[in-house]
Amino acid sequence: MDIQFTDKTPLERYHLLTQSVIPRPIAWILTSDEDGSINLAPYSFFAPVSSEPPTLVVSMGKKSADVEKDSYRNLKRSGWCVVNIAHLEQLEAMNMSSATLEAGESESEAFGIELSPEGNWPLPRVAAAPVAYLCRYQQQVDLGAGPQHVVFLQIERMYVDEGVMVDNNGRFELNSEMINPIGRLGAGEYAMMGERIKRGRPD
Repeated sequence: MDIQFTDKTPLERYHLLTQSVIPRPIAWILTSDEDGSINLAPYSFFAPVSSEPPTLVVSMGKKSADVEKDSYRNLKRSGWCVVNIAHLEQLEAMNMSSATLEAGESESEAFGIELSPEGNWPLPRVAAAPVAYLCRYQQQVDLGAGPQHVVFLQIERMYVDEGVMVDNNGRFELNSEMINPIGRLGAGEYAMMGERIKRGRPD
């Protein structure tokens, strides 16, 4: 079947993309509201795009035609966020945090998600997440009439749980099985890491 995207509605395109570009990593983004309450929400249009400068990209839509999402509004105001990588045991909490709450109502409090301060970071991280990045707003590109905000986040600091680090002949590496991240599929589906297959890069 040859699908002409110009004949499809934005929602139909969304479903086609999210059910075919799979699995996708999930950015569990923590920001702070003006009153100091914590906002926590998952985003799966997300990826690393550069190591110099170290940069992540995340696509943020709107709550409605004229209402920005809290994560975006907080990020633009403060300039800071923490991108957490959730592991499989956090699936229920992460999924619950995608609920639409009133502005200023904290997902971490509503769903019992424990947070942890990290050194001199301006924001806490999700305590049980094996990996977290302290990021500052770098720039954005707006797409479409919505618009969809494609936001670039520069990584300033990174937290890694020592339990997911392994010593490979004197070189520390992160073990994907120990991180056990959640992958996003289409509709209400998620995926877990299955069998790992390793191949060396050819010369």
